[in-house]
Amino acid sequence: MQKIKTDILVIGAGSGGLSVAAGASQMGADVTLLEGHKMGGDCLNFGCVPSKALIASGKAAHGQAHAAPFGVADVAPQIDYAAAKDHVHQVIAQIEPMDSQERFEGFGVRVIREYGTFVSPTEVQAGEHVISARRVVIATGSSPLVPPIPGLDQIPYETNETIFDLRYKPEHLLIIGGGPIGMEMAQAHVRLGCKVTVIEGLKALSKDDPEAAAVVLDGLRAEGVEIAEDAMVSRIGGQAGAIEVETQDGRTFTGTHLLMAVGRKANIDRLNLEAAGIETTRAGIKVDESLRTTNRRIYAIGDVAGGLQFTHVAGYHAGIIIRSALFGLPSKAKTSHIPWATYTDPELAQVGLTEADARKRHGDVLEIARFDYHHNDRAIAERKTTGFIKVMVVKGRPIGATIVGHQAGELINLWSLALANNLKMSQIAAMVSPYPTIGELNKRVAGAYFSPRLFENQMVKRVVRFVQRWIP
Repeated sequence: MQKIKTDILVIGAGSGGLSVAAGASQMGADVTLLEGHKMGGDCLNFGCVPSKALIASGKAAHGQAHAAPFGVADVAPQIDYAAAKDHVHQVIAQIEPMDSQERFEGFGVRVIREYGTFVSPTEVQAGEHVISARRVVIATGSSPLVPPIPGLDQIPYETNETIFDLRYKPEHLLIIGGGPIGMEMAQAHVRLGCKVTVIEGLKALSKDDPEAAAVVLDGLRAEGVEIAEDAMVSRIGGQAGAIEVETQDGRTFTGTHLLMAVGRKANIDRLNLEAAGIETTRAGIKVDESLRTTNRRIYAIGDVAGGLQFTHVAGYHAGIIIRSALFGLPSKAKTSHIPWATYTDPELAQVGLTEADARKRHGDVLEIARFDYHHNDRAIAERKTTGFIKVMVVKGRPIGATIVGHQAGELINLWSLALANNLKMSQIAAMVSPYPTIGELNKRVAGAYFSPRLFENQMVKRVVRFVQRWIP
């Protein structure tokens, strides 16, 4: 065995791990990075990047078939499913060098392409290496959760780790799970010419504001996606090309392909966490506000830490670790300013408290500011008038924002900034937006918050009348 001593050992070369490794190495720390699978992790290879690329293919096909309102004749798109998958892999290949072993070795990171396993509270074995480190960062991410449904082990199925390698267009894709992954893949595939049925045990997009989620679900149904809710799966049968999904209430759904999209599980099985004295929860590794595990020299970040499972959260966690592990400064992770988005059409985005959560927490003190897309001139010009933005406000400060509509994932950035910096609605209203832009919606909803205070306020009207009468 080759023994290695290092300042920072990072286990996992996904978004969070790569950010820690690059930052720590370039700031002077000796860094060792372990990765037993693909550099770039789930986001680059199986998640964010390929899914958005496939969504883009679906958007292009949909645009050809719905161009008439713009004075351009509709045409039936000639869809080459395999070529769409080529596009997906070309996108991955273009981004791949940014996450490559060679690039990180250029930063001075020692990269070992092996899985890591704890052999003591201070040592990790990776292949023929035993590594001891002053600080260890676990960034092993998550994998698709495949529940033990009777019959599932007897038929072929896809997950997000395999669906992007499928070269033949499914005639009828069954998707179990109505969360963001399931709904994004449902719309992408129906736009690429597949028949799609989503089977959800509870409510689709249940973690989002119900009013906003309904806008998305109505849009998907209008495009031909069948969405079955309150449909808890009891058994799966049939065979390849003729798959049957039975639910507890007696319904049966048949299709040619099956995609499992019911959630994620933390990648901890290979780590032998007991040897390091690290405790776990049902969601992943147990961490405190500083992302430390029950072994104070070891941190866990991103999906494996059991919180919000988004690539940008892993990147945010990396910044917490850099501050804490490299500089010894106190640093705590927060979630109140973390946004998320579902990249359907229309998009759905959220940051901070939803309306329901805000009402529970703040009661009558809560105010809701709202502005609809159909009042935005750019949205009218582009025929993207479906949707709304609403902001939850307490004592003049936003505590949450919900956006459903065109570019919602872009618009939510401003509200994340506002929550992260405790901004006031007056500061948002003071912003000047170029006209006409979709981004003007953010300013207009701030204006909607102040409108009653200005236009329905009798004191304001008396002051104005006084000034007009007496001041030259």
